[in-house]
This record gives sequence, C-alpha cells and structure tokens, in this order.
Amino acid sequence: MTICTKEIFLSINGVEILKNVSLEINEGEILTILGPNGAGKSTIVNVLSGDITPQNGHTYYDERPIDSISIQERAFTRSVMSQIQPIVFDFSVKAIIQMGWLDRGYAAYSNDYEDAINKVIRECEVQDLVDRNFTHLSGGEQRRVCFARALLQLWRPSNSKEPRYLFLDEPTANLDLAHEIKILNLIKSKAEEGVGIVMVLHDLNLANRFSHRVVILKKGEVVGYGKPEVVLSEELLSSTYGLPINIDITSNIITYY
Repeated sequence: MTICTKEIFLSINGVEILKNVSLEINEGEILTILGPNGAGKSTIVNVLSGDITPQNGHTYYDERPIDSISIQERAFTRSVMSQIQPIVFDFSVKAIIQMGWLDRGYAAYSNDYEDAINKVIRECEVQDLVDRNFTHLSGGEQRRVCFARALLQLWRPSNSKEPRYLFLDEPTANLDLAHEIKILNLIKSKAEEGVGIVMVLHDLNLANRFSHRVVILKKGEVVGYGKPEVVLSEELLSSTYGLPINIDITSNIITYY
C-alpha cells in the first residue's frame, strides 16, 4: 500500500500554506519532512492524515481518495502523533496509552489486549510512568507516552498483513539526548517491520541519519525531495534556512552558524 498526495494547494484565511505539494510514502520507509518554521510541515501531516482538506489536490490511500475512507478505517491504517496534544483531565498514563487501542471487534485482538499494551510500555520504556497522572509529567515524558499511544493504535497480530502508517509531528521535541536516540531507533525498527513512517524533524543530522527519503519545504513549496545524500546539499540547505550550512565530507556531519 502507498499513501500519496497529488498537487496539494491549501490556503487559510487568504494565506497560501501549501503550493503544489506531491508526496509518496511507502510501507517500510521513513520519510522526513524538513523546513523552517511556517514552511507547512505540520499542515502536510494533517493533510496526509485527513484532518485537513485542501482546496485543490487529493490524498490517496492505495489509490483510494481519502474522503471515501471512513474515519474508523483511516484510524486502523494510520496513527498520528501531533505536535501538540492538549489533555486537561487527570487521566493516568496507562489510560492515555490505552486510548490508542483499536480491535475492530475481533476476538483475536481482544485476547491479546494486555500483552499488546505491556509490549508498547516496554518498548517506549515508560514502565515507571504508568501509574502517574499524565498532566503531572514533564514535556518530554508526555511525548514518550503519546508515542506509546500512537504505537498501540498500530498493534496487529504477528500474522497480520494489513498496512500500517505512523505520522509523527516532531516526535523528539522536549526529549533529552538519550531518549531522542532511543525513540528514533524504535521508529527505525518499526519501519523495518514494514510500517510506513512520516515524521517532521528540525535536526538535520538526525534526518540524515534515520531517513530513507527527505522532503524539504520552504514557504509551502517542495524545494527538495529524495534520498538524504542527494537532497541535503550545502547550497539547498543554506538557501532554505537562510544561513550558511556546511557538510563535512569525511564525517557527513551538518553544521550551521
């Protein structure tokens, strides 16, 4: 299965947010969206998930227009971790994670409910948080819990062949260095299991390290799209971000000043 957008144009209150954006996301790959603030990164994630409908252009799930797919079916195909997920009630961390559970009424799914939750809790290393109130956590801890919820939504029996996609808007925001790398390695492992990943990042080096393909947006337009080693050039990055950017040929480290 492939998810794609074709010639997306979107304006909000007379301001052009996206201009002729066409993307394709395949199962088992990581596509990272880069660009300065206001480039349209979060908006294209919302278009891909079906949360925003553009004025022109279409989003397709395996050649099916997204507006022909029910919300329930979309939820079973893709999970979304937004940049901001305000929760004002005193839910426990475990309750927040459980909100990601979808079983479609299948008895086989229900039988694995507790095992699936415990697996996600272990993968995301939030065992010490499950009995705490979500609103009492730090920003980084909340991100890890929301990531666990998003993963639970995509849980399937081991013999399932159904497509799965994960949309992540700044998944590493507010994380310390150790948890940042752990969550990206977990994202990489999910891609290796066949999950299609779309994520928004600001760190160019992490994008270079963990992505199969990258797309660079500037003022709502795609200015670069392809493999990191091809797209992430000094000239394009410097032009996009408006500051000198250097790539060390030996170490492949991107620096800016």
